[in-house]
Amino acid sequence: MSLDLSDVKRIANLAKLELSESEIVSTLGKLNGIFSLVEQLKAVDTTGITPLSHPIAALMPELGLRLREDIVSETNRRDDYQAVAPATQDGLYLVPKVLE
Repeated sequence: MSLDLSDVKRIANLAKLELSESEIVSTLGKLNGIFSLVEQLKAVDTTGITPLSHPIAALMPELGLRLREDIVSETNRRDDYQAVAPATQDGLYLVPKVLE
């Protein structure tokens, strides 16, 4: 997959970015480079390779799984925190509508 100048202009417009022509050309090259790298990665055969839990596990397996147990360590203080909120409902904070 590769992009052309009209794609970059459309993406910039959607992102509300004002890019000059030189910036568009530069961005086009960078984005196409990223897509080229993704295509190279997709071409690699990963059959039989188990996923890593953490990137460091490839170099130091003993550090890869040093994760804490998934247990509750704090008491539930939601009612205390929501007592000072201007508006709550069903345990959620109510906020004014920002976007129409």
